[in-house]
Amino acid sequence: MSYKDKVYIEDLAKYAGQEVELNGWVYTKRGKGKLQFVILRDGTGICQCVVFKANVSEEVFANTKSLTQESSIKVKGKVVANERAPGGFELDTSDLQIYQLSTDYPITPKEHGDDFLIRNRHLWLRSSRQHAIMRVRASVIKAVRDFFDNSGFKLQDSPMFTPNACEGTSTLFSTKYFDLGEAFLSQSGQLYAEATAMAMGRVYTFGPAFRAEKSKTRKHLTEFWMVEPEMAFFDLEDDMQLAEDLTVYIVQYVLENCRKELETLERDITKLEAIQGNFPRMSYTEAVGWMNANDIPLTKRVDGKDVEIRPFPWGEDFGTPQEEALMEQFSQPCFIYDYPTEIKAFYMKRNPDNPKVVKAMDMLGPEKAGELVGGSQREDNVELLEERIKAEDLDMTDFAWYVDLRKYGSVPHSGFGMGIERVIKWITGAKHIRETIPFPRMIHRIIP
Repeated sequence: MSYKDKVYIEDLAKYAGQEVELNGWVYTKRGKGKLQFVILRDGTGICQCVVFKANVSEEVFANTKSLTQESSIKVKGKVVANERAPGGFELDTSDLQIYQLSTDYPITPKEHGDDFLIRNRHLWLRSSRQHAIMRVRASVIKAVRDFFDNSGFKLQDSPMFTPNACEGTSTLFSTKYFDLGEAFLSQSGQLYAEATAMAMGRVYTFGPAFRAEKSKTRKHLTEFWMVEPEMAFFDLEDDMQLAEDLTVYIVQYVLENCRKELETLERDITKLEAIQGNFPRMSYTEAVGWMNANDIPLTKRVDGKDVEIRPFPWGEDFGTPQEEALMEQFSQPCFIYDYPTEIKAFYMKRNPDNPKVVKAMDMLGPEKAGELVGGSQREDNVELLEERIKAEDLDMTDFAWYVDLRKYGSVPHSGFGMGIERVIKWITGAKHIRETIPFPRMIHRIIP
């Protein structure tokens, strides 16, 4: 049999009344006497396989009764419609073969602690909830690629090894790079994407990024995936509109293609259906004014104690408490723009009407999703860029190639980064970001 002829559970409706062969793993099993029900999973869905003693050989029935959780099997039978069965179809079994009997599978239907589950992540992925999240992840990634590929963008890969930092060396992993000294695992493909955008017009990079921040929040990973578009001749307004259009497309794609998974996750889809575009926008200064009008303080660690500062001082960055308080008023993501220059990266363009702020934006998600997108219009003036590099005490020689982009046909250009795992966490309603990537890497976790 060619692989093209294989039948999968998600396609059973096409084979109603026909004899088929399924391969998979035993999710659960029940029954007594002459009737056994095997719930089979194959990665695409689950199917109830009905094994009636009178319809199979003694050996097959004995094999069926011996099955254990996660045993791998091949099942043959007729596809029969049954509204009460998972997916609306079941298999009237005529034959069953065992690939392997699973013994003492560690993840049982009982409650398990988070540490146990994450240590057994390689097996936890088989559970219905984690399986559903991974399928949503695949759809989010496909939606991202489809959106850009169908909008005139070209995928351009940025290097994972870089000779210098994009946003500060304190958040980078370093390694020895042959005889050339120290290299870093990239925290962003942005700088290189700017170079390819000057060649291609509109590009996007999509790959892993690495941050060495010692953060243990529910929204941070050491290794995560990020999509980063860069566009020549785009200003900040264009940048925000593109991020909005991408977000709406992703949510609508998941709603259309992952209803079954969202049901498994018990996600309130009415909140996702509200994501229709026309996202609210608020300047950083307006956001500070809103927080002070609503008595939202800045919390700082002073001498080992948390101290609340009121009113919230202009010029300080927002943390999770401020973002979540701000987003309580919105059912859609909201853009915060024109951030203070001093708290943003050197490559962001200063507002010519107010040099105290840069043309930067963050897109915050509702339902305590936090920052989903961060971006800016890039500085296109060579003198101002060199000034910022020097002010940040960065080595100008390390950024000579980057400065060149402003010497030879400089144009207004913009871009942003979207953290895939944060988007998946929001869409699925996952409790922790570690559930949104197959094998999470965190401060104290590098296995499995």
